[in-house]
Amino acid sequence: MNPPEESAQVGADVATGVWFDDQPLTVHADAKAVTYLDALNAALDDELGSDDRVILLGEDIGAMGGAFRVTRGLYEKYGDSRVIDTPMAEAGLIGMAIGMAVSGLRPIVELQFADFISCAYDQLVNEAAKLHYRFGIAVPIVVRGPSGAGVGAGPFHSQSPEGIFSHVPGLKVVCPGTVQDAYGLLRLAVKDPNPVLFFEHKALYRSLRGTLDRFEVCPPIGSALLRAEGDQLTIVTYGGLVRSCLEVAETLAAEDIHVSVVDVRSLLPLDMETVAKSVKITGRVLIVHEDTRTHGVGAEIAAHLAESTFFDLDAPITRLTAPDSPVPLSKPLEDEFIPQVVAIREAALRCVQA
Repeated sequence: MNPPEESAQVGADVATGVWFDDQPLTVHADAKAVTYLDALNAALDDELGSDDRVILLGEDIGAMGGAFRVTRGLYEKYGDSRVIDTPMAEAGLIGMAIGMAVSGLRPIVELQFADFISCAYDQLVNEAAKLHYRFGIAVPIVVRGPSGAGVGAGPFHSQSPEGIFSHVPGLKVVCPGTVQDAYGLLRLAVKDPNPVLFFEHKALYRSLRGTLDRFEVCPPIGSALLRAEGDQLTIVTYGGLVRSCLEVAETLAAEDIHVSVVDVRSLLPLDMETVAKSVKITGRVLIVHEDTRTHGVGAEIAAHLAESTFFDLDAPITRLTAPDSPVPLSKPLEDEFIPQVVAIREAALRCVQA
């Protein structure tokens, strides 16, 4: 077992030492079309195979393959010392992972649903997020949480808790919205010396397909990507709504309305430089996310833009989000809760015409 990694000496700046410095990742293998779920499974397989410090922990992730079968086949391949079934005790599970991490391992925790991360709030916010700042040690844990609505799972199994943890210095919060990012960002998260909360939108697991190129260099956590380019409006989004926003951009392009789509990819750190650069070109911005509205990530993005791009704006900053309510169980109400393609299109047109 390797000793804990140590950081550079903490300087005089109060914000120094919040995160352990990390490096970009290059990954290697052949390109092929897979699902979002397949990409996550491939990333876990590659990390287990390339680094014997990597350990998977979670409820029913062994022979069952996890609640959504993301870990299928890994128990049989790597055995019960690397893929470990645990009791239903999220606080104890993440506490155990923190202990493993500071002892030199790289644990990956799977929560059956992201909603249950609240049980481990203290371990994440008061321990994992602050150990490097307090003691200069790395805490390389990844907590994978199937999040989001759209599968009829009701209010206790459909939440988007990413905004809550994006307020906590020392954590990293990642929300992949493409097959390539599901793979690349998960591998980056495992190699990152900091605690990473990795929110996987469960409605994408089997519905989203794309080309996975393991030779592709994954842009680092904390960098946004311009998924579509236009000069009339910038749509800022992440996670489960990336594909919906791209669909809107494509249909509007056919009407000679040209929209940029910025996928922020990670919420902490948040790449506002890329967002602001696009907004300065378009002069208009629509922020779209599935999390509820009040104190959501969209509010933080809007505040940043109000400070940095005010004189570049030709229209008010607009947000389209879920309402401030629990996720309904009823399918028609759940569809109303989630910003749909039609609603995104209508909001985009209002922005362009403002």
